[in-house]
Amino acid sequence: MPIKRSEYLKPLSRDHHQGLLLCWKIRTGLKKGIDLQRVKAYTDWFFKTSLLPHFREEEQFFFPLLGNEHELIKKALSEHKRLTRLFECKTDLEKTLSHIEEELESHIRFEERILFNEIQNTASEKEIQAIEKLHIEHTNDETWVDEFWT
Repeated sequence: MPIKRSEYLKPLSRDHHQGLLLCWKIRTGLKKGIDLQRVKAYTDWFFKTSLLPHFREEEQFFFPLLGNEHELIKKALSEHKRLTRLFECKTDLEKTLSHIEEELESHIRFEERILFNEIQNTASEKEIQAIEKLHIEHTNDETWVDEFWT
């Protein structure tokens, strides 16, 4: 059964869908034996253009709804740091890409199934309205030309 997502969290959930697609693309690239530099170039681009802005948005606007001392927020922040280190790693690409794929998917599932539900159940109407007024732009401009996954 699909999770009923509040309107103010839907853009983040759409970002998560793009993140899951990244995981699929990494898996596909590894399975097809695609040159690891091609896969890494795409993951670097995706990290810079999509994932880092997504992390910043969550950390700046949504995580404070529960507070940085909340155990779920601590877990999410720790995972953001771990994922950032993995994306920045330039060595042992096959192992690194495999870890990115596994850990990003796990992180997204955690946020979608647990963290966002907690935020939805905890945030006050006033907090929700304040976030809705931000009109944060979400652009998933898929302009990458080397579609190794096709």
